[in-house]
Amino acid sequence: MKRFLFVSLAVFLLSALVSAEEPKIKLTQIYSGIKFERPLSLQIPADGSNRRFVVEQTGRIKILPADENAMEAKVFADFTDLMGVEKDFEEGLLGLAFHPNFKSNGKLYVTMTKQGPKRTVLSEFVAKGDAIDMESERVLMEIQQPEWNHNSGNLVFGPNDGYLYYSVGDGGLGHGLHMLSQRLQAWNGKVLRIDVNSKSEGREYGIPSDNPFLDNPIASPEIYAYGLRNPWGISIDPETGLFWLADVGQALHEEVNLIERGGNYGWNFKEGSVEFPTRKEILAAVGKNKDNPPRGTQFVEPIHTYSRDQGLSITGGFVYNGDKITGLKGHYLYGDWKFGNLWALHYDKDAGKVVANVHIEKPTDMSNPTVQPTGFYPDENGEPIALGWRGKIFRIESAH
Repeated sequence: MKRFLFVSLAVFLLSALVSAEEPKIKLTQIYSGIKFERPLSLQIPADGSNRRFVVEQTGRIKILPADENAMEAKVFADFTDLMGVEKDFEEGLLGLAFHPNFKSNGKLYVTMTKQGPKRTVLSEFVAKGDAIDMESERVLMEIQQPEWNHNSGNLVFGPNDGYLYYSVGDGGLGHGLHMLSQRLQAWNGKVLRIDVNSKSEGREYGIPSDNPFLDNPIASPEIYAYGLRNPWGISIDPETGLFWLADVGQALHEEVNLIERGGNYGWNFKEGSVEFPTRKEILAAVGKNKDNPPRGTQFVEPIHTYSRDQGLSITGGFVYNGDKITGLKGHYLYGDWKFGNLWALHYDKDAGKVVANVHIEKPTDMSNPTVQPTGFYPDENGEPIALGWRGKIFRIESAH
């Protein structure tokens, strides 16, 4: 009898441990009656309205109804005629962030691509009710883009400092051919940090006094971190203050980074945690012989990588702090755009390491996944929503 009780207790505890470590989820489509074109960002301003705004890469921002079975969504803004696109795979309307004081000032920030010359533009607009005043545009930054790809455009306000963080890709093509990510004179391949509430001399924004390269006479003072390839998915966890960034790889690894002030994340000296294998050939092709990083260079290692058998293009998300999914609290949600794999990564801040990476969605057919994620975002209650490249939006819910 005692042995039976002992075995039963052991099975129960093991079951509970597995359940705690491996939360089971399901994807439930919402807003199935509404047509979306490549949704890639979902933002909820801190104005008490609980309005959900979804950004479509093709140029529109829509206000999602409270009823997730609704058949229509109101158009908040249409940038179709304002932006410019050469290739719509990575160009278009790319980012949205609401000012922390949006309730009182109505200000919001968008990034989009334009042509002639090719560039990404960060602009401020003012909203009036359920629409943007298109005449209110104030252009803050214009970033030259040599190619049509690797624009990034993700935006997020720091929950503690109130500054705007803006991730920028490395200028495009492949292999880091333009060699911009390591150049502190260029904005490409960087996380930029600016103050939208002030203006420094010659700029439409202020430079925070604690940005890391203010004492470097040749560096752009907006730079907060560098050495990035094509960031897609940035978020700052309000619970821990950790700055999460997913960086799309070239040929070997997709990576998850924790962004540090002044950090160099290695591209294109490194891809993931290893030396980028074709760097010497690339340098030779562009007529450069130096193939080693400057003396004293220190790279910040990614906290997690996955290889090309798991996916081809990482999509970053956020740390789940909701209450409805058992065992998922404190996990970073992310996925792979190409294969549709979704994971929940648990990082122990005190230990400084990843302690678990749970595979929460594994498609049976990776050529036709349930969702090709373009973004993961919390709703007004902190519960996760996944946006899909093919125009579908899903709730991530507990399967228990």
